[in-house]
Amino acid sequence: MHYAHSWTAQSAQPQAQARSLLRRAIAASALGNATEWFDYGIYAYGLSYISAALFPGSTSQATLFALATFAISFLVRPLGGLFWGPLGDRLGRKHVLALTIILMSVATLLVGLVPTYASIGWWAPTILVVLRMIQGFSTGGEYGGAATFMAEYAPDKKRGFCGSFLEFATLSGFSLGAFLMLGCSVALGNTAMHAWGWRLPFLIAAPLGLIGFYLRSKLEDTPVFRELEETMHKEQHSCVTLKALLGDYWKPLIQLGGLVVALNVVNYVLLAYMPTFMQKQLGMSDNMSLLVPLIGMLAMMVFLPFAGTFSDRVGRKNVWWFSLIGLFVAAIPMFLLMKLSVTGAFIGFAVLGLLYVPQLASISAMFPAMFPTQVRYAGMAIAYNVSTSIFGGTAPMANEWLVAHTGNALVPAYYMMAACVVGAIALVFVPETRGCSLRGQGIPGKQEVVG
Repeated sequence: MHYAHSWTAQSAQPQAQARSLLRRAIAASALGNATEWFDYGIYAYGLSYISAALFPGSTSQATLFALATFAISFLVRPLGGLFWGPLGDRLGRKHVLALTIILMSVATLLVGLVPTYASIGWWAPTILVVLRMIQGFSTGGEYGGAATFMAEYAPDKKRGFCGSFLEFATLSGFSLGAFLMLGCSVALGNTAMHAWGWRLPFLIAAPLGLIGFYLRSKLEDTPVFRELEETMHKEQHSCVTLKALLGDYWKPLIQLGGLVVALNVVNYVLLAYMPTFMQKQLGMSDNMSLLVPLIGMLAMMVFLPFAGTFSDRVGRKNVWWFSLIGLFVAAIPMFLLMKLSVTGAFIGFAVLGLLYVPQLASISAMFPAMFPTQVRYAGMAIAYNVSTSIFGGTAPMANEWLVAHTGNALVPAYYMMAACVVGAIALVFVPETRGCSLRGQGIPGKQEVVG
């Protein structure tokens, strides 16, 4: 009995250590995502204060300048992907991710410290543009790396469940930033917010970044990456160039780019453009147009782990088909419902948000599995960021322009439907990777499925 008890205790200890390591890996990956979207939340919800403090001209001119500056971060994201991606495949995931989270959080912190236009003139918007470019550049290496890091740590059979927490952190960061800016506005009042209050949420980025840096620097690199290093010579490993990536893996690059069109057009229409749409097209008050998407995001967060687990059981492609077809069918009816009343807006947004959840929950497990280990970070970062830059970040601006020029409030629904068609075409050619091992130098999905 004594020996049996001793054996059981010894066998349970490594399992407990493995679970603890997995939890820390998920937390380390997720905090970077949360920091990135925390910045988007405070910038989007504090836009009126930022534009008044740091830009010249009338309110409309200053707001336009501020929106253009926000878009700059998306333009430099592909450059970040091109830089950080190959570096992460060569030096390791953890080293690059430790750098990107520090760059991101420091740049966000410094935005809150930029002197006003009244104090230093055009230097104020110039500094802001530089900081936004740094944020975009670091973000170009953040998401692809975080998803790769998490996916390579997660057990093959639970990769969807583990990956869903990366997207949970995305919505958490955005919601935290938005609620923090709204909370400061309510607590301090309009005058104090314009004078100095808008800066407070930006200062929170520093502790978020330090916690993320600490967690990432204390972890070993992923087991999958360490195995690759042991089986390949350093010289061979560093020879995977951008030219080789584009030449040998152009198919998964295009497939991933197509999936990201659907993913991020829906994402930025629902999360970034919807407050503007509800205010201008549906006539909602400022506070209500902000609260509806925020409450919808909180509902989405609840279902993310369940959808991730479901993708582990039925496959990534099946949950994506459900999401794409559901969004295509429901887009027009739900936008029509939103036009009827505030209650209709809540229901319409909730339905579209919940139909979107299966996509969002499974991408951190699905996307890294489209590439072999030696080019996983680079392939993911480049394809994801190029497609996001062209189609995702431009979605709010494109929808606003199209609605204004056509007078049709259903334009966002048509835009989402078109994006879903692009995603569906790409999905046809994507291999199923549920339960597939990410180890080795072959493309997952073309190997035998586990379980």
